[in-house]
Amino acid sequence: MSDTRTTPHVTGPAGTTAARPPGKAPSSPALTPLGLFTVLTGAALPMVDFFIVNVALPAIDHDLHAGPALLEMVVGGYGVAYAVLLVLGGRLGDMVGRRRLFLWGTAAFGVTSVACGLAPGAWPLVIARIAQGAASALMLPQVLATIQATTSGAARARALSFYSGTAGVSASVGQVLGGVLVAADVAGTGWRSIFLVNAPVAAVALLLAGRAMPETRSAHPTRVDVRGTVLLSLSLVSLLVPLTEGRATGWPVWSWVLLAVFPFAAVAFAVTERRLERAGRAGNAGRTPLVPPSLLRVRSVRTGLTVLVPFSLGWGGFMFVLAVVLQEGLRLGPLAAGLALLPMCLTFFAGSLAGPRLFGRYGRRAVTAGALIQGVGLLGVAAAFFWGWDGPGAWGPCAAMAVQGLGQGLLLPLTLRTVLSEVPVEQAGVGSGVMVTTQQSFMALGVATLGSLFLTLSESMGMRDALAVTLGVQLVTVVATVLLTLRMPHPKANH
Repeated sequence: MSDTRTTPHVTGPAGTTAARPPGKAPSSPALTPLGLFTVLTGAALPMVDFFIVNVALPAIDHDLHAGPALLEMVVGGYGVAYAVLLVLGGRLGDMVGRRRLFLWGTAAFGVTSVACGLAPGAWPLVIARIAQGAASALMLPQVLATIQATTSGAARARALSFYSGTAGVSASVGQVLGGVLVAADVAGTGWRSIFLVNAPVAAVALLLAGRAMPETRSAHPTRVDVRGTVLLSLSLVSLLVPLTEGRATGWPVWSWVLLAVFPFAAVAFAVTERRLERAGRAGNAGRTPLVPPSLLRVRSVRTGLTVLVPFSLGWGGFMFVLAVVLQEGLRLGPLAAGLALLPMCLTFFAGSLAGPRLFGRYGRRAVTAGALIQGVGLLGVAAAFFWGWDGPGAWGPCAAMAVQGLGQGLLLPLTLRTVLSEVPVEQAGVGSGVMVTTQQSFMALGVATLGSLFLTLSESMGMRDALAVTLGVQLVTVVATVLLTLRMPHPKANH
């Protein structure tokens, strides 16, 4: 590849190039605590927004008369746009500067959030949500890339723990916050407040980023791989869109046509990327693939992503199904449905903070233990709902969900750290983009597959039995996660 020997080009907060002694490779500035807080604030925005709509869907449906298909597009449109553009967002950050892309993405996220909050109808809301997902894809890859480029050793482990803690807690916080805002009906805004609240947070993140976020980029950026970008986008769209919308629209012909396109688009993408990388090695300057195949051959990346796949699939589906069960099955209001997730939120964060210390002591066994604890918690959730459906309601499974959150909090940070542990700094953006794309795509796929399974079964079996079957299927993903953690390497000490 043409940029495998590059080093980060670093500018100070004002955007000026820092002077460096001749003959020495440039080094990235350290990420200050304020800088870390800033990028984590930016990371939380798109993560929270993926989940915040779950508890607001009934209110949106009542207000806009959206119907099942458009409601699924409100959720799925954001997720698909987000997943499709993440790798491109990471590559653009490597090219033009990660802080610059973070600022652009944050500003766009604030504007599109206001557009969502002011949407006069269901279709304008769907379009605004797709734009919001695209803005998120510009912003989020810069967070992990900046952490990767500006930290090392214990500081990087700590930063990644905070990042993954933010990622996990955002799922629960999103639904808790959504429930609180919808129930509060701030100034009569109802569900619209879940989007409008993003604007002031994005404004604060913009101000802080201008002061505290260092600029990093590749010293020798390459052209955007247009063909690879188109083929990756086609691959993800042809898979995620029909699976997200197929059930709600009655599986029309176009959904089957798109699914038939997926394998051909995926193979064409893989072949194109392999050829581009070979051309780059042959000295064809500027020909760098969107997703370098050599990056996927790095052991830490390969094994970490294989763990992330079943985890994200189960997690995304679980959070969607849980929101439906709490509101439509147990007839809870949005506030109570959101607060029921608070124990999981707290234990996830606690696990994410304890994970690095446990990993330092027990190594890979700490990751496997996290996956096992998650499985125990999931079994407890299934039992509590099945035998307590007519009993204590939402509070019955709270203890089990707390156990599940603890296991996930141990698992996710260490998996993310593993994926990035051997990624070269000059590929931090694309490495982060690939990782977050994998996570986001399979979360969206989990919503589409487990969500569709649950909704279909609930029509014939009833919601309690449908939930039991769906959680049983999710348990398969947990078992797969446990087995795959056994193949994970120990991250190198300097990472």
